[in-house]
Amino acid sequence: MKIFNGRDYERMIKNSAKRMLLITGIIMLAIVVGMIVIRDHGIDTDITAKRTKVGLVLIGDRKDASYSQAHYDALMKLKEELNLEILCRDHVPEDESCREAVRELIEKEGCRIIIGGSFGYGPYILEMAKLHPETCFLHATGTEKNTNLASYMGRMYQARYLAGIVAGMRTESGQIGYVAAFPYSEVIRGINAFTQGVRSVAPEAEVYVCYCDSWEDDGAAEAAGRKLLGSRPGIDVLTLHNDSLKPLQVADEMGIWSIGYNMDNAALFPDTYLTACVWNWEVYYREKILSVLQGKFYGEYDWIGMEDGIVGLSDLTGNVAPGTKKAVEEAAARFSGRSFDVFYGPVTDNEGRLRVPEGESMSDDEMLNRFDWYVEGVIVEE
Repeated sequence: MKIFNGRDYERMIKNSAKRMLLITGIIMLAIVVGMIVIRDHGIDTDITAKRTKVGLVLIGDRKDASYSQAHYDALMKLKEELNLEILCRDHVPEDESCREAVRELIEKEGCRIIIGGSFGYGPYILEMAKLHPETCFLHATGTEKNTNLASYMGRMYQARYLAGIVAGMRTESGQIGYVAAFPYSEVIRGINAFTQGVRSVAPEAEVYVCYCDSWEDDGAAEAAGRKLLGSRPGIDVLTLHNDSLKPLQVADEMGIWSIGYNMDNAALFPDTYLTACVWNWEVYYREKILSVLQGKFYGEYDWIGMEDGIVGLSDLTGNVAPGTKKAVEEAAARFSGRSFDVFYGPVTDNEGRLRVPEGESMSDDEMLNRFDWYVEGVIVEE
């Protein structure tokens, strides 16, 4: 049996300390080297390390240069950033076809996130959300919500108001055409906001509306555009709220100024295009998809303002009237400062009744769900 004296014990303690320092150094070196290897080989250790399948259901074509493409392109912009696999089903009607498309994307394709792109999908999206609580659902332009379902809309009426300023400054006749899809709150809200913008710079101008009763039917949209321009030959600016480019093509043929919707198509109509009310859906999709990956997603209704970047105007073309850029920027600044919104009173309808008294404003619920009247200056063509 070996007996340690004080000097031996002191030497043993020093040696142990050296060994501990050496071991600690080796561990730290291994961590640093490991981090370098991970970085150099592109190994992602964050929440996007695993590829996430996202199912997108669209009413139109993913390359329609309009509403459906705006959603598709937004997700494709996020594909690499968030490590997504996008599975798209387009040309899906607003009926049971939606339910079956969603079912296939979940049960056969294994999608963790489902995005429905049309208002009429609402009942089917809600039904499938309740059947698949493990899946997160996003419904554009919808109104439903569930623990795993969020519906959302941008305040496009604010961009419509700015587009109205562009049209009001460009018109010489004071007659402006508007081809619209269906007479429900979303569309009426846009018509009214546009007209408010027009009359803020051209107080006597009138906006003539023709409904085509379809979002994506090119034939119906073209027929509505030709009918409107034929019955009102004084119209010198035309805009639209549907997903077809046909009214813009008709306007271009007739040498009439136009304002687009959903995406910027100025390159297609260089001689007549003024601007467009555009969607930047990737702003919203980035936030919501990250919340799913972080386990923080919850069902809610989101109505997002222009200051958040989801809606706006495309760049004004050289066809706009002088002074338009300054007028639009000043109006946009009023929105961002929250000192103004489109339907602050007084607002009078097109039958002369005061709908919103001075000092008051419409509620979000009224604008979203109960907008069934038109502001002064709107004339609906039968």
